[in-house]
Amino acid sequence: MSGDPGLYDIPGTTVFTGVQTRKGYHLNQFCMSLRVAANRVRFLADERAYLDEWPMTEAQKQAVLTRDWNAALTEGGNIYFLAKIFATDGTSFPEAASLMTGVSVADYTAMMLAGGRSPEGQRSIKEGR
Repeated sequence: MSGDPGLYDIPGTTVFTGVQTRKGYHLNQFCMSLRVAANRVRFLADERAYLDEWPMTEAQKQAVLTRDWNAALTEGGNIYFLAKIFATDGTSFPEAASLMTGVSVADYTAMMLAGGRSPEGQRSIKEGR
């Protein structure tokens, strides 16, 4: 864990710390492999076989196979690396973010154009505030 426990008390947020970097190293390297067209073709032809070439945890592989982006973040995925999977699937960043936040693409886009998430609301998991 990072030296700042407050980093783990932000509702709906996984902070990409050194711990997350180490945890997700192979997952993120897999994502970066998708920059190469031939790798994208191989991945889409047999996702499981391609994932099995990487020393990732089963939880990381399942997050990719099910396109559970929140689980992938929990498992050490970096959103900018995960975007390589979005692009491979033909999914836009707003489409993926709307899935992650549980709002429509239109609502997510409107929120971002208005300046992002409101600072009002739950600010601490531990304190319930």
